Amino acid sequence: MFSARGQTRLTLEAAVGAQRIFTSDAARARLDGWYDRFLAKIPGPVERREVPTAHGPSHVLLAGDPANPPLVCLHGSLASSAHLLAELVPLLSRYRLVGLDLPGQSVKGPPVRMNYHDDSLGRWAVEVLDGLGIGAFDLLGVSWGGFAARMIASHAPQRLKKLVLLIPAGVVTGPAWQGITRMAVPLALYKLFPSERRKRRFFTELFTSWDDDWADYMGDAFRGFALDLRIPPVATDEQLRGLAMPVLVIGAAHDVSFPGEKLLRRVTAVVPAVETELLSGSKHSPPFTPEFRGWLADRVTAFLDAPVAGGRPIPSSTTGG
Repeated sequence: MFSARGQTRLTLEAAVGAQRIFTSDAARARLDGWYDRFLAKIPGPVERREVPTAHGPSHVLLAGDPANPPLVCLHGSLASSAHLLAELVPLLSRYRLVGLDLPGQSVKGPPVRMNYHDDSLGRWAVEVLDGLGIGAFDLLGVSWGGFAARMIASHAPQRLKKLVLLIPAGVVTGPAWQGITRMAVPLALYKLFPSERRKRRFFTELFTSWDDDWADYMGDAFRGFALDLRIPPVATDEQLRGLAMPVLVIGAAHDVSFPGEKLLRRVTAVVPAVETELLSGSKHSPPFTPEFRGWLADRVTAFLDAPVAGGRPIPSSTTGG
């Protein structure tokens, strides 16, 4: 039997689920064009698939040798599989990258708002991976995709080999006043009165290094998506303790939304088998540079290739290639 508060929450989730995803058809078309532009940055053969799910067809991007082990990759809010895989190009030589376009958060994702308070995201992801023929897998999530990755890991821990969370949402929160003054107000001004000056002011708070494509894309995304203003709930200690697989958490020292030192303190205290890294000079979005991409690929590869302590059994897997 639902409590009044629980019923209100479910009613809100249902109402949000019925909302539109984009502000207009023209905005969606513009974001589609950006998807193709970032897709072109990924070298070598790239495969696109649509997998039937309970939420409709779900778009997946696959890149790298199909014989390599699968690394499932979840992008951040308002981005896409193409945006993320373009930043993970150095990993293509070692893994079969499987980029899922997240529901309600990508121009290619299912046009639905998922419930943040149940296992909807986990069930959806398992449907997609079953459709691709992927059994066991490593999982990497960035920002909002880190929140989704933790939800998936909690829903299907037996499927995960290792988990990488890069500046994840849903673990800690930042100071409310800084979030308002440094993020919310500049974003509101940019949306109401768009200009290059206001765009640069807002994204300077997010980006560690400047990238014209990312800035122009995100400018269009913040104006083209009908923004989902729900905040991913912070994981409980019990949920974090339930992450029995090896976990790598990378935080950003100067992130306003998810402060890096606070993030790493919490996961170190609660997650059973965790490794951590602090990006000392980084804001929410790490550098868009070849040097950082190379460092990240080396760090992720070292973590994923390391033997599992205690020989925890891993279920069999097949790649989706």
